[in-house]
Amino acid sequence: MIGVGIIGLGTVGIGTYKILEQYHSLIKDKSGQDIRVVKCADIDTKRPRDISLKQGIMTAEAREVIECKDVDIVVELIGGIEPANEYIRMAIQNKKWVVTANKALLAEKGDELFTLAAKQNVEIGFEASVCGGIPLIKAIRDGLVGNRINYILGILNGTSNYILTKMTLEGMSFEKALEEAQRLGFAEADPTFDVEGIDAAHKLCILIRLAFQCHVKMRDVVTGGITKIDPIDIEFAREFGYRIKLLAVAKEENEKIEARVEPAMIPVVHPMSNVDGVYNAVYIVGDKTGPTLYYGKGAGSEPTGSAVVSDIVDMAYRMRGGSPLPKIPSVSKAKKMRSGEKSFVPYYMRFTAKDRPGVLSKVSGVLAEYNISISSVIQKGRKENGYVPIVILTHEATEQNLKNAKAAIDRLAVIKGESVSIRIEEGRL
Repeated sequence: MIGVGIIGLGTVGIGTYKILEQYHSLIKDKSGQDIRVVKCADIDTKRPRDISLKQGIMTAEAREVIECKDVDIVVELIGGIEPANEYIRMAIQNKKWVVTANKALLAEKGDELFTLAAKQNVEIGFEASVCGGIPLIKAIRDGLVGNRINYILGILNGTSNYILTKMTLEGMSFEKALEEAQRLGFAEADPTFDVEGIDAAHKLCILIRLAFQCHVKMRDVVTGGITKIDPIDIEFAREFGYRIKLLAVAKEENEKIEARVEPAMIPVVHPMSNVDGVYNAVYIVGDKTGPTLYYGKGAGSEPTGSAVVSDIVDMAYRMRGGSPLPKIPSVSKAKKMRSGEKSFVPYYMRFTAKDRPGVLSKVSGVLAEYNISISSVIQKGRKENGYVPIVILTHEATEQNLKNAKAAIDRLAVIKGESVSIRIEEGRL
């Protein structure tokens, strides 16, 4: 028998427990492994849960799970950096194999934890840390092992994707869409990590280490959120043939990796543009496979619990069969993270300008000064107090030049307020 101990019996912990209990016979038939939950820990042992726990299985002390002689695999599902980091380190030191869904911890402390696990000859399974029920980690680590991956495009946060979907399809404001997401349980009371791109950036760090074998920290990922996206920009994007999504992008050029999470426009003909609601998707380009797409539910009790169980069963195989070496994501000393300001892509820009002759020439003159050429222009819309919107699509430009040009244009007397700029990600079809 392989004994499992769960630390954190919240939404995902309950989902994991249910699957292991409900499908015990099915899992045993499929894998040949007798896997049972033998210990659970949660700080609130009295909270009602829709599961039937065996007598004596529950404790308020995580240490009891880690030190239990019948526990072979410790499952950490409490989230956050501490005390999760302490518990995982303790489990590894006790020669326990570990499964976690903790993307924040792996993004911040992954290098240290993987190194420690390798020294102790145990594994850390983290399939559930990115995109919930989508078997993405194994796809990159195993399925695409014969490829040099050069591009990742992801919709990694269901909350932000739900909000943008409502804004796009129903014309909702950000505030109203967020309120609905919170009412339906798709967004937390404090949605900062979701709507500011932080959650997606944590997940992208994990994918970069796997796909590009590159050391990456959160500070290396250019991160922005969706709070300033206006319905008018969504409408103009549609006219140009784009949709706005919170995109996680990682690309490799000349042994350097660029990484960013921020709102961007993607062509409506790209499959990622039609990923709506709370769903996640990741589009990966390998040099041998070409594009591959992974789609499914990115969160929730059962989808994420399914990913946790996948890691547990995978580990049980190797524990019983005698694993050669732990599957620790390796890193390459040659590869480094590249400054986001050197990024070279097209942009969407919107200005609120006085409705008078010569305004567009002033704007285009500033853009030319910073080596930015114009691809398309729309100048229309209802005049308000003598001002109208001017919308421009540029050809490829560096991010630094774009920022400098935007600041110079905003200082023009004919421009009202702060202009808007949004990256365009063509998606490498």
